[in-house]
Amino acid sequence: MSSNQAARHPFSPSLPDRRGTGKTFALVTALLLTVGGLTLNHEPGTPFGWISLVPSLIVLVVAIATHRTLEALAIGALSGLIMLQPDDFIGELSDISMAVMMDETIAWLILVCGLMGGFIAMLEKSGCTLSFSHFMTRLVKTRRQSLLSTATLGVLIFIDDYLNALATSAAMKRLTDRFGVSREKLAYIVDSTAAPICILVPISTWAVYFAELLETNGATDGPGMWLYIQSIPFMLYGWVAMGLVLLVAIGIMPDIGPMKAAEERARNGQPIPDNAPEVALGEDDMPITRPWVGVMNFLLPMAVLIGASAWFEIDLLKGVIVAIMFTILLYLIQRLATFATLMDAIMDGFRTMMLPLAIVAVGFVLREINDQLGMTAFMIDSLTPYLTVAMLPAIVFLSMAIVVFATGSSWGVFVISIPIVIPIAQSMGAPLPLVVGALLSASSFGSHACFFSDSSVLSSQGSGCQPMQHALTQIPYALIGALVTTLGFLTLGILMT
Repeated sequence: MSSNQAARHPFSPSLPDRRGTGKTFALVTALLLTVGGLTLNHEPGTPFGWISLVPSLIVLVVAIATHRTLEALAIGALSGLIMLQPDDFIGELSDISMAVMMDETIAWLILVCGLMGGFIAMLEKSGCTLSFSHFMTRLVKTRRQSLLSTATLGVLIFIDDYLNALATSAAMKRLTDRFGVSREKLAYIVDSTAAPICILVPISTWAVYFAELLETNGATDGPGMWLYIQSIPFMLYGWVAMGLVLLVAIGIMPDIGPMKAAEERARNGQPIPDNAPEVALGEDDMPITRPWVGVMNFLLPMAVLIGASAWFEIDLLKGVIVAIMFTILLYLIQRLATFATLMDAIMDGFRTMMLPLAIVAVGFVLREINDQLGMTAFMIDSLTPYLTVAMLPAIVFLSMAIVVFATGSSWGVFVISIPIVIPIAQSMGAPLPLVVGALLSASSFGSHACFFSDSSVLSSQGSGCQPMQHALTQIPYALIGALVTTLGFLTLGILMT
């Protein structure tokens, strides 16, 4: 990476030395004119119907055309606002933005991700991450072993997908760099062991949230967690994603499409892609400690983070606060860094999370707009006439996977869909564990595949590549997983009904 790239601000243009060609402006203008035409032809007060899909389609088109995630989301959100309030879309944007930023989930997300960034930065600045990487180098001797060890660590950090995405990438990226693994492949492995694995473990943040949601909506007369546990064998996307990532790590599954180009670049000596959101720290800048001390200084804070999060009933915010306090005390006692240096590291880490947090926040704005347009209800209403008991799990998976992929909201969508889907399944006599498995599979697919979902953005940020670089290299594998999952639900739907 050049010095200019390393010093570039995260929000600066990717190619500041080039003048625009006007193609992006022409594309955006054409899309907004199309939206304007659709808005003029829509009768106020009537359902939007298929038009509710347009903002999400615009996001995909702009993101693929420009490789810019934040801008694509902003343009898609603006398109939806024009459809909702053509006479006062600025006022509507202000109202929705304020509502989103005052939302408890967004506040929690900002604090968790910012503090996690600061926590990881302390480990980096103290040299403990580098010590762990050197330690792993003694154990890992081949490229395949580096990929398998990354996947294994990702599976072990199952308590939360945010923790998984940031901790696994921080621990392993220097090791995979040594063996010529592209940061895009690292991001794929990290992301594949985040949400898809978290749904399979009943002591994760995902399990706690969805079990409560199932119980609240009357999906079971007993504890929601018991229905969740019964559904784990049918959360097919989680199992398929774990199988695929192991096949990729072993080398049985070949590199496909953009991933092949990224791996060729890495084998030629450039594992870190151009414009990567990371400033490399030189080894000369790190404090020098004995190898085993450095490893313990890395593992102890991680253990405290996981243990404290579990102690506080799977609350990652409380866990990271405890971990930061413990780490500061641990490093000060050993004089690894001054208090000012550690505080600077926390603030630097918080700053590195600004772009991912901005992407997720704008994604929440888009989700709110899609809700007002009625996109989720339109998808469900459109597919209901084609439902049979045997087809229900596959249709639930496909429809909800599309909705989550389009909105980036792997949790919020199901506040709306579960009260609709569960009564339909109960009235049709469909096996509830199978239907719940389809819902959770759709949620994990959306979190895994969507280029602006929180898990995907954090995986790319932690691994050191742009969200679109990660998304384009990962999507072929996610689609293979979705196809296998759909066939699996079709088969189970026939066999179990």
